[in-house]
Amino acid sequence: MKKSAPKSASPGLLLPKCPTGIQGLDEITGGGLPRGRPTLVCGGAGCGKTLLAAEFLVRGATQFGEPGVFMAFEETEAELEANVASLGFNLKGLVGRRKILIDYVHIEPGEIHESGEYDLEGLFVRLNHAIDSIGAKRVVLDTLEALFAGLRNESILRAELRRLFRWLKDKGVTAVITAERGRESLTRHGLEEYVSDCVILLDHRVNDQIATRHLRVVKYRGALHGTNEFPFLIGDDGLSVLPITSLGLNHKVSSERIATGIPRLDAMLGGRGFFRGSSILLTGTAGTGKTIIASNFAQAAAKRGERTLFFSFEESPNQIIRNMHSIGLRLEPLMKRGLLRFHSARPSLYGLEMHLATMFKEIAAFQPHVVIVDPITSLMDLGTHSEGKGMVTRLIDYLKAGQVTTLFTSLTQGGHALQQSEAGMSSLMDSWILLQDFEGNGERNRVLYVLKARGMAHSNQIREFLISDHGIDVVDAYIGPSGVLTGSARAAQSSLEKAAELATQQEAARLKREVERKRAAIERQISGLRSDYESESAELRRIAEQVGTSTQMLTTEQAESGRLRQADAKVATRPRGRSGLRRKS
Repeated sequence: MKKSAPKSASPGLLLPKCPTGIQGLDEITGGGLPRGRPTLVCGGAGCGKTLLAAEFLVRGATQFGEPGVFMAFEETEAELEANVASLGFNLKGLVGRRKILIDYVHIEPGEIHESGEYDLEGLFVRLNHAIDSIGAKRVVLDTLEALFAGLRNESILRAELRRLFRWLKDKGVTAVITAERGRESLTRHGLEEYVSDCVILLDHRVNDQIATRHLRVVKYRGALHGTNEFPFLIGDDGLSVLPITSLGLNHKVSSERIATGIPRLDAMLGGRGFFRGSSILLTGTAGTGKTIIASNFAQAAAKRGERTLFFSFEESPNQIIRNMHSIGLRLEPLMKRGLLRFHSARPSLYGLEMHLATMFKEIAAFQPHVVIVDPITSLMDLGTHSEGKGMVTRLIDYLKAGQVTTLFTSLTQGGHALQQSEAGMSSLMDSWILLQDFEGNGERNRVLYVLKARGMAHSNQIREFLISDHGIDVVDAYIGPSGVLTGSARAAQSSLEKAAELATQQEAARLKREVERKRAAIERQISGLRSDYESESAELRRIAEQVGTSTQMLTTEQAESGRLRQADAKVATRPRGRSGLRRKS
């Protein structure tokens, strides 16, 4: 019997989601928190539980038209309004417009006595009134520890927790309940995570004196979700879970090419430069000219009318501008026109994720066409190798999604193999240019390679990279039997080649002069022979003319002599007889 194909789940069977509006969290949870169900947010002190819950309510009221109730057991309404104001939320205004209702419930642990039955009827009545008064769709309870602080009976605690969660479900509200983390469990009582439909764990830890907050969705009944640990930030505009990367690798690509600002480097890249929207890695040891190439790239983009954002983690903007004057680059006019913007900060100022969030914020505000990060290794050193690579991956994905061309400079350590020091990051890049020091003949010079350029023909030859007060240039390096020559050795070899070429030219000029002399001599001989020929020809004509004249004169004289002798006079004759004698008359 033929088996039928399994039926796909209908849309009506999918778990309804309630979007939080928190950047990144909705992507991790596949659309938000479970609608109409309770979600537990647990973590240690200072990890951001209350702020996440408050933003959940604020976003719901302002973006999704869902009023909310915030029932607080530790902070008063005024304290809560002041705390969330740091996120840019006007909680007081929302309360005034009846979009949010804050109910502060003061509970003293000493007032709770386990004398017989203990229930939450009073809480349910109070919460029910608050929900109905504004038609709330969202509820926050902050925190459970204050509510159950005086209870020691685990059976009563478990029963009341289940009852609370069931009441919230029956009410049909989407609830966020905060709880403090226990020593050996997610919560202090170790029960809340079992009765919650969704559990989000927040963590605030310090590594190498740098604090970072992390978020992980531990549990989500009835829905797929991201299970990894994601760093998140608390900034001026709320929480942001970073990053959400394009795991499908479905970025749009462009066939447009953009110039680097260095003509000979463009020539090494097929004569047209890099692809727009590509990621470029420029590596080299200290002093090889990475920032100079990056600045030329920024200037070329800005001169095309493209906004360029330059992140610097080692030099201030004024220092970069001053240093670029030494090679003839003027960046101030581009800044005044709003085409070039610098953002400088010490790597130790923030943690890795805070730097990334700050960069995302700057990019979103400036909307650049080109981004330069100089150097990316300063940020990668703030975390582990995997954290650094993850940060670069997220940044590249974010920029590629917007078709932003990005140039990363990377400081390498001398003596380390490229495969060991750069392979991890370079695999994320579309193009890879290497700058190296080349030492020889008592001097140090710079050379440049194009190690990688996806999708384009590129040169595989080494070039010498020159920096002068007129700018930068990429010139051919001399390669001979003794190897690669750069600097003065290349100049000396070039002088020798020029001297040899000059000697060849001089020899050719000498031979040309000799040939010209011989040609002139031959021309003179030909001219002399031609003159002799003309003279003899003239003499021959003269003789011929004389012969003709003499012949004519002779003929004339003979005729005249005959005439004088009457040689030609005619005499009358008589008929002769047979004897031939004439008759006598």
